[in-house]
Amino acid sequence: MKFNPKKRTSNIFLLVSAFVVVSLILWNTNSFFEKFKEEERLKMENWAAAELEVLQSPIDQELGNLPLIIMGNNTSTPMILVNEEGSIKTHNIPLEIAEDSLKIQSLIKKFAGENKPIEIIQGGDLLQTLYYGNSEVLNKLKYYPIALLLIICLFGTVIFFFFKTNKASEQNKLWAGMAKETAHQIGTPLTSLLGWNELLKSEQINPEITKEIEKDISRLHTITERFSKIGSTPNLEIHDIVLETIKAFDYLKKRSSKLIHFSFNSQIDELPVLLNPPLYNWSIENLVKNGIDAMKGKGNIAVQIEKAGNQVHILISDTGHGIPKSDFQNIFNPGVTSKKRGWGLGLSLVKRIIEEYHKGKIKVLSSSKEGTIMQISLRIA
Repeated sequence: MKFNPKKRTSNIFLLVSAFVVVSLILWNTNSFFEKFKEEERLKMENWAAAELEVLQSPIDQELGNLPLIIMGNNTSTPMILVNEEGSIKTHNIPLEIAEDSLKIQSLIKKFAGENKPIEIIQGGDLLQTLYYGNSEVLNKLKYYPIALLLIICLFGTVIFFFFKTNKASEQNKLWAGMAKETAHQIGTPLTSLLGWNELLKSEQINPEITKEIEKDISRLHTITERFSKIGSTPNLEIHDIVLETIKAFDYLKKRSSKLIHFSFNSQIDELPVLLNPPLYNWSIENLVKNGIDAMKGKGNIAVQIEKAGNQVHILISDTGHGIPKSDFQNIFNPGVTSKKRGWGLGLSLVKRIIEEYHKGKIKVLSSSKEGTIMQISLRIA
């Protein structure tokens, strides 16, 4: 993969910009919180001054409206007044808490930690101590940055998956376009090969040679048909799953090393399944080739067909080095491969053919140092 300095610089710029924006939001919120807290402190000092005026006012003297207005307007800040004798009065605290002495003592400690207590002093004597907590608005404001960060993270996640999905869609279109163009390009020389083979027949060449050439031409035609179907919804028709599996299996068996032992076993002789034969055969061939590569050209390849209720399982096993359990899902992702020169598209295509086109399932049934078993599951027609 080539290093792209412009792309990296752009990513770093976006990351730094996001960090700066979040830092500014947090700093601004914290400044607003501190300013609001200062204003609440001033409001409580006014309340304490009004309380002192009430305490100083003689019983027979009429009290002005201002202290009463100041004290009556504060309905949000929780307060606890403790006089010099230890007597306690509460304001804006639920009755069930106010009547519980243990909870009140706990609240006093909490309020003292949140805000510095205000001492109400007259003539040098401490009359009362006012403990107050943060108002409901201030408490909500305290959690505002966390909520804001969660919203930003959620928004960022949505944007990330949107671009990721969009990029994947573009890549799929690109691969589909390349596949169709490949099929188109193969078509022209394929037609010429058919003509040349007919000419060889007329020259009385050994029939075995022209027969083998016909097989390879037929193979090229199958490959062309496979590539032409990528990116479009293929037609599914009822075919015998056993026969189609044998066709794909036998083709590779005849063209593989003699050091590989092939075995085929089926519990049933015939079973109808909705298939697109060229694509299904491509899947079987890919799985068998993967098994051969895993064994490094020497070992056992086995294909088994089992019926399970309304489904049929096709098991492809090899005696290769196995797949780590952590990679059971990753191996079906495009670009994932253990081969030095592999593209990592084989199993990705198989998954798409089986799950998207045939509405089946493919998975790693088991894997160890003794080998791997891949399972394809399809619904019986």
